[in-house]
Amino acid sequence: MQILIMIIQFVLGLSIIVGIHELGHMLFAKLFGMRVESYTIGFPPKIFRFKWGETEYGIGALPLGGSVKIAGMIDESLDTNHLSQAPQPWEFRSKPAWQRLLVMLGGIIFNTVSGLLIYICITLALGDTYLSKEEVNKHGILPNSTGMMLGFQEGDKIVNINGKDFTNFAEVISPRTLLKTNGYYTVERNGQEVRINIPSNLLEKLSEEKASVEFIVPRAPFEVKGIQPHGGAQKAGLRPGDQIVAINGQPTPYFNQLQAALLANAGHQVDITYLRDGKLQKTVAPINAAGKLGFCSRPLLRYEKRKYNLGQAIVIGSTRAIEVVRTNIIALGKIITGKVSASKSLSGPIGIAQIFGTHFDWVHFWSIVGFLSIILAFTNLLPIPALDGGHAIFLSYELITGRKVPDKVLENVQKVGLVILLLLIGYGFFNDLRKLFW
Repeated sequence: MQILIMIIQFVLGLSIIVGIHELGHMLFAKLFGMRVESYTIGFPPKIFRFKWGETEYGIGALPLGGSVKIAGMIDESLDTNHLSQAPQPWEFRSKPAWQRLLVMLGGIIFNTVSGLLIYICITLALGDTYLSKEEVNKHGILPNSTGMMLGFQEGDKIVNINGKDFTNFAEVISPRTLLKTNGYYTVERNGQEVRINIPSNLLEKLSEEKASVEFIVPRAPFEVKGIQPHGGAQKAGLRPGDQIVAINGQPTPYFNQLQAALLANAGHQVDITYLRDGKLQKTVAPINAAGKLGFCSRPLLRYEKRKYNLGQAIVIGSTRAIEVVRTNIIALGKIITGKVSASKSLSGPIGIAQIFGTHFDWVHFWSIVGFLSIILAFTNLLPIPALDGGHAIFLSYELITGRKVPDKVLENVQKVGLVILLLLIGYGFFNDLRKLFW
């Protein structure tokens, strides 16, 4: 069922993003009087189609792309039958270069605008909920094995990132921070400041080890949230709201310390000291063989909440969308220069589907759609033949020089670009399979 939820989200999300992209091409083409022969979401075979006016609208069986067929244009279909005939006024090739350029950039424009709108709407509706630097530093951080490898220790307090102050703890593990060249953290440890360098290939290592990007998390005090029936916590008389402060006299102010104490006493009975209504009380409880007491916890960390008006949401939402582009430019630069391995960093459709996750949440879904819409716009702007950016290069040349690139050249370049595009898609798909099975 979880896999099905992930697939449904992937298909729905990709269909929305691709549909918006192709809509941009189509509307700009119609605006300039070009004949649009078809608008399709998905690749053949078509499972649904209808004709409205001069355009056939359809849905393909393979939801990994889409297309808009514009009369008189050399596109990925490689249909060149029109080249032997005189240009018609409704054809793409008969229009001014600036109009053809806008048609080619239409998908990028629509994806960018839709991504911006999603970020702005989410920011306006939900505002921000985050852990402040001050709240986290009351208790320090807890590193996992990757965090310890970097040099973090339990209880470290992060003072700054790359020499600059920060307010939101999420900035500590943001892609912008992890991709920074010569990046570093400054932490306070036992009253002294310690510098911890960020390896340039940290994200690659996390991907290779299939580790969570959250290599450090806030160390959190906790309270009992719920009691498992017939478990040790219920037998001990613990209730929701109780704070377990010691096991066999060993202080356990943080949940990770409680877990360690329970695991050390697996299969035994322990003395528990807990706080209820401001008073210390004691009880005894059996710990099962797995080192569990039988309750779920709630971290006692205070989250900051901030709401924004429309003007603020526009600025903040746009800034976040721009940051997505900036981060991907940096990542692409590291791949090109060999600082990050392409085989360990690039993903295909399976990797994209995994981003959506196996549980459905509207906010998460639309956040991913907004993110991928911006990514699609950025990717299509790359000067690769067969992508919009490749077409834009030739049209820009025509605008600047006044000389049109010969149709035969465009046809051959399109063929080369299509091969490159198919190889990139295949490479991404192979990486997905390698990450799953190797």
